[in-house]
Amino acid sequence: MNDRNDVLARNPLAAALIADFPNLAARERNMARRIFLDPDAPRIHLDWDESARTTVGILRMAAGRRPHDPELVRLVGELSLGSETFRTLWAGHHVHEKTHGPKRFRHPAVGDVTLNYETFQVPGAAHQLLVIYTAPPGSPAEEALNFLASFTAESRTEESSPKP
Repeated sequence: MNDRNDVLARNPLAAALIADFPNLAARERNMARRIFLDPDAPRIHLDWDESARTTVGILRMAAGRRPHDPELVRLVGELSLGSETFRTLWAGHHVHEKTHGPKRFRHPAVGDVTLNYETFQVPGAAHQLLVIYTAPPGSPAEEALNFLASFTAESRTEESSPKP
């Protein structure tokens, strides 16, 4: 992702767990939009308040780097108009850099899943981030991800199979 929270790439398991990115318009593949404008976000992101706060902090960091980025200005405007919570948090001037920690999700098929994430900055001027979510070996989260992975593998196999 970039520091505007645009999801630039993802694997099928991330799409199964977090959002159906392949079926979203490119503009909608943005985690800030998902957090603040998707009514299901608080149900999916169990620590929604913290996710909202850190998302605003990441956008504040991006605004500090590139205060005249027209795409970022449009995104902040859209979120400000669409979410009172965003407006309140933006006014707080919190700055945050995504690094590592736990992240809790709720998925309708597997229930609550707690993963650990690590964020790596991709070298270059684009301020891209690689975010990797992992589950401890043998944990309920690993079992849940394996279960989801079996569905995504089946879906990909069905999609690529010739139709009679």
